[in-house]
Amino acid sequence: MPPLKFIPMQKKILFAVCILLFSLLLIHCNKTSENNAFAPNPSGQGGSLARFTIVGNYLYAVDEENLSVFKILDAANPVLIKTTKVGFEIETIFPFKDKLFIGSTSVVHIFSIENPEDPVKLSQAISPNVIRRCDPVVAKDTVAYATLRVNGECGGIQSVLACYDIKNVLNPVQKFAVNVGEPYGLGYKDDVLYVCDRQAGLRVYDISKAYLPVQIKVLTDATWYIDVIPYNNVLLCWTNAGVTLYDITNNRNPVLLTSIQ
Repeated sequence: MPPLKFIPMQKKILFAVCILLFSLLLIHCNKTSENNAFAPNPSGQGGSLARFTIVGNYLYAVDEENLSVFKILDAANPVLIKTTKVGFEIETIFPFKDKLFIGSTSVVHIFSIENPEDPVKLSQAISPNVIRRCDPVVAKDTVAYATLRVNGECGGIQSVLACYDIKNVLNPVQKFAVNVGEPYGLGYKDDVLYVCDRQAGLRVYDISKAYLPVQIKVLTDATWYIDVIPYNNVLLCWTNAGVTLYDITNNRNPVLLTSIQ
């Protein structure tokens, strides 16, 4: 995505390979449940900066304006089913149950994939804090979290972590926002949210009160955390130096396992 164009290409490739491995695992699992379009996926399995995601037997991918649907029942021969116009400056996509949360530089678009081959836009969420920003987003239960980065190419003045009430998915409302330095990707495991902040490190938030995140600690094993993927009891972090892995068996206290450069 444009704000990350200065990341060395080999670092992007390393993280992309890790995401691909998770994606292949998903495809394998989903082939055993082809009649279930919404086979459950572990939270945060796709990075919040991702431009593609897999739900059941379908792959959803976004470019700067469009959402494309591919059927991957035969993983070796994906079939393009449909392409839908979303908006402008689309950056990220994140699945939650039968919804897709698509981040752009202006709003978060929410699509229903109740019919997985025909995504339908339900609503959009916008923060009153800033006008233009970069919007990685994840969703959990009745809340969606987005990091609104306003520096550099994203414009604006103050970066925030925003919390949206999505109980009524047709009318999402921002409930809370906390100032952060220079946020990038985010992900969660159960009642803990991990937020990448270039200025501070990897922020760890208690989200047991969904609309009121409380910071527990900040990890500084890397100089710049870019995105995270919580997968079972492992937190995969894309950093400026490569990939860093944490044991999150105790999700409030990540323990460094290794760094791959």
